[in-house]
Amino acid sequence: MAPLRLGSIAPDFDAQTTSGPINFHKFIGDSWAVLFSHPADFTPVCTTELGEVAKLAPEFAKRDVNVIGLSTNGLGDHARWVDDINEVNSVNLAFPIIADADRSVATLYDMLDSVEHDASNVVNGIPFTVRSVF
Repeated sequence: MAPLRLGSIAPDFDAQTTSGPINFHKFIGDSWAVLFSHPADFTPVCTTELGEVAKLAPEFAKRDVNVIGLSTNGLGDHARWVDDINEVNSVNLAFPIIADADRSVATLYDMLDSVEHDASNVVNGIPFTVRSVF
């Protein structure tokens, strides 16, 4: 895949999320969108970052921006993580989080770390996503 640049059409995909199944291009619709990734559920930094994005929901809405996160855990972990994010940050996280356990979306968007870059982000030969924003 060619690298994404300003003006590129974002690759489309179907995925399971905390808000149900989505098609990315339909999710975007005629709005702007922010897709961002995190290495794993329940990490302290990721939990506070998603809480901050949830706090900014009214600002995104004012600007007609649909926000969607991605983590490489499954939906069950995501559901428990959203509860944790809400409790820790005193928010009501309403944007979807993509369950990308097979890393298909992370691969499509070149979000995966490598042993050469940071061996601590590769566990049992499976790379974690790096923090990316599109």
